Amino acid sequence: MSAARLPRLLVALALLAGSTGTTLAVQPDEVLPDAKLEARARDISSGLRCLVCQNQSIDDSDAPLARDLRLIVRERLKAGDDDRQVQDYVVGRYGEYVLLRPVLALHTLLLWLTPLMALGLGVFGLWRLSRRRADHETKLSPAEEAEIAALTRRD
Repeated sequence: MSAARLPRLLVALALLAGSTGTTLAVQPDEVLPDAKLEARARDISSGLRCLVCQNQSIDDSDAPLARDLRLIVRERLKAGDDDRQVQDYVVGRYGEYVLLRPVLALHTLLLWLTPLMALGLGVFGLWRLSRRRADHETKLSPAEEAEIAALTRRD
């Protein structure tokens, strides 16, 4: 590599490293003037899924629908709703799928218990495997021990 290319490479690497952090998609015109309300809006928005991107919160998404949801959250907060009411309003409109953290309820019990069941099955499988290995470690009968002793005594 030539010495002339090295500064360009370093600048490119620095720009790449600087762009790897998460950025919020909240636009300046969406930000509420009241810092406490804005903090509540960000907290609520971070728990709501972008219905277009699906694996991003509406705070992280640039999709137009995410922007609309961010604006709805801020409008509801300005209207005096508490955090729970805002979340309930959005869930009522778009369903529970909009929540990044699913609620613990009877209809989501399988979702919450599946990791525990998988862990339990793994532990049970390891326990059975260790028992099976222990069962195979049988002692020799006195006749077998005498036969081995006779074979090793050859002079």
